[in-house]
Amino acid sequence: MNTTVNSPLPDAFIKFLNENGLDPSIYTSSDSLPRYIRLKPGCEADIDAIEAEFKCKLNELCWLKSFYSLPPHLQIANSKAYQDAKVYGIDAASGAAVRSLNIVPGDHILDLCAAPGAKLCMILDLLGDSGSVTGIDVARHRLAACRTMVQKYSLGDRCRLLVADGTSFSLIPAPVPATSKLGNESTLEKEVDVFKDWTSKRLWKERKRAAKARAASPLQLTLQVSEPELIFYGQHSGVIGCTRDELFQIANDDELCTRGYDKVLVDAECTHDGSIKHVQKFESWGWQTLQRRVLDAERTDDLTNLQVIAFRLLSNGFRLLKAGGSLVYSTCSLTIAQNEEVVERFLLDNSSADLQEIDDSHTWPCKSGRIPKTLRFDPVTSQTSGLFVAKFTKLRT
Repeated sequence: MNTTVNSPLPDAFIKFLNENGLDPSIYTSSDSLPRYIRLKPGCEADIDAIEAEFKCKLNELCWLKSFYSLPPHLQIANSKAYQDAKVYGIDAASGAAVRSLNIVPGDHILDLCAAPGAKLCMILDLLGDSGSVTGIDVARHRLAACRTMVQKYSLGDRCRLLVADGTSFSLIPAPVPATSKLGNESTLEKEVDVFKDWTSKRLWKERKRAAKARAASPLQLTLQVSEPELIFYGQHSGVIGCTRDELFQIANDDELCTRGYDKVLVDAECTHDGSIKHVQKFESWGWQTLQRRVLDAERTDDLTNLQVIAFRLLSNGFRLLKAGGSLVYSTCSLTIAQNEEVVERFLLDNSSADLQEIDDSHTWPCKSGRIPKTLRFDPVTSQTSGLFVAKFTKLRT
């Protein structure tokens, strides 16, 4: 497609959109793109009341269960339905990425870049009353927002949240507490600090420990945290009854093949150029910033660094996957550098990785990526934000 449009967008960005098969006019009018909510399971009887409050029809998506589209300018944050935790905002493309995991009860799931938390909540909703979810993010304040969400929607029972570097995280899903047994020698020989029910007081204690560790290594970079910081855990998340040594034991690759995660989601940090609202911000920030951050992959350190981090996140997420498990990699970028190039390099480096067809994707409003079996959502084709999705399984050896 070679589209010319009368718009304030710079020529270089219009060229970029044409190269990726996108209509530049989608970035000049945000009015055409609906917003999406997910209805919390069990709240189906409240649809009429929610529609009355919103003063509009909730249009259920035929291709994505429990998702509804709304007029683009409708605000939900002050609504009773939102405040009562019956709905939450999440783009339909992001919901499709979560659906690609094929979550079933009993799964142990890792959300490697969990913030700000909507996908984490959906994962927990789909998991039900067995299994566990581990959410991590390198930014503590962003992960704290996840904690607020899982508590608001009463989804934290099987969840634990850890501030950690996703490129080096190595904790197994649910360690078996050895010290919880009466008469255990290690318990009798010395006082053992065992995790009890989570409280905000416990959070403060963990924060003090983390601050002490940082003080011991003042030159340590944010992305080189030596030990994850646990900021939340639920009753059945696999934490209660464990000692710190048990919880923070580092798993080797052989252990991970049998005791790793059943499902891993890597929604990698990116340039966010697939988001209409994000790109529109560059009009006030300055289009030179867009050129520097998004368009020139060969000369832009920002984009090159994001590509490297995305590859490292994908590689470590796959390492943490048990044999036979599934991993979904996604970004809200439309650049080839952050999507297909990362996937191609990853497949070359990992002979046990098999790129999978995504179930039900033939019914979704999306295009194939430049690599067969990968998917691309975009505002024109999908009426969603832009998103790239690829799914892998770890072959048994």
